[in-house]
Amino acid sequence: MGPIMLDVQDTSLTAEDKELLAHPLVGGCILFTRNYHSPQQMSALTQEIRTAAGDDILLAVDHEGGRVQRFREHFTAIPAMGKLCSLAKEDITRAKTLAQQYGLLMALEVQAVGIDISFAPVLDINGISEVIGDRAFHQQTDIIIPLAAAFIDGMKTAGMAATGKHFPGHGSVKEDSHIALPVDGRTFNEIAALDLKPFKAMLDDGALSALMPAHVIYPDVDKLGVGFSAVWLQKILRQTLAFDGVIFSDDLSMEGAAVIGGYVERAEAAQQAGCDMLLVCNNRAAAVEVIDNANISIDPSSSRRLGKLLKTNDTVWSGLMKDPRWQQASRFVADFL
Repeated sequence: MGPIMLDVQDTSLTAEDKELLAHPLVGGCILFTRNYHSPQQMSALTQEIRTAAGDDILLAVDHEGGRVQRFREHFTAIPAMGKLCSLAKEDITRAKTLAQQYGLLMALEVQAVGIDISFAPVLDINGISEVIGDRAFHQQTDIIIPLAAAFIDGMKTAGMAATGKHFPGHGSVKEDSHIALPVDGRTFNEIAALDLKPFKAMLDDGALSALMPAHVIYPDVDKLGVGFSAVWLQKILRQTLAFDGVIFSDDLSMEGAAVIGGYVERAEAAQQAGCDMLLVCNNRAAAVEVIDNANISIDPSSSRRLGKLLKTNDTVWSGLMKDPRWQQASRFVADFL
């Protein structure tokens, strides 16, 4: 599987989409709201993408809930994870059950239209970040950890691998890395004592199959942003934390990546630092530039890791409502609310 994840333009493929998907460096495709019209259309599109790719390709979406839910009509409305405790009236046991059921519903529905993974859950704290906020489960790590574990359990019950983001934590820096370059001046020990704790807990439990690093610079650790830092990705994540899952870059088109240089430089730096798959989204010219000019390669270890994220079930949307797991979770959520 190639190391590039790109996007497509519309609800069906153009000739250029098909040409790019067939390129050997392309191993993934991320779907957005603009690509969705109905479950039936999305199912047809994902099959069209797999046919165009001509080989295994990883299909992904950001479908966390709340303001980050790409498909809405006909899909279960997933609340922002930061709302779970209040929905459960601060009863952590009920909040955990709710998290598990929403993780299950999300994963079943996303996979039923042919997509392998959702980039979820968010393991950041709900601190001062403008872009994280209630995408996080809570302000306190001792509440984030059990809720995230329950949500991941729901995903795994549906057969979906979990991707934790944004390693080692984006919640304690204010700026939005989509439009700025966040810098967090705390020491590593301070980060480890707070933001890193949910990630470490999930890694220690073997709950995560993939991670997505933050476009944040922590100068006490390295002058480079996490997604471009061999210190973070190789020394800390691979060696110290013993993580052998997939490392996705965050979108290389984001402003937080611009300090590295152009798109070619960003892609090369991310792969050299240790990212298995490089996201180049919402910028077709940048994706083409990276494919044509970047000195990147297909790495067998990365391909092995990525292959483990492909869905293994044959659930289709037309049969979803008959799935007893979906029926039970839907009833629970409806009765709960």
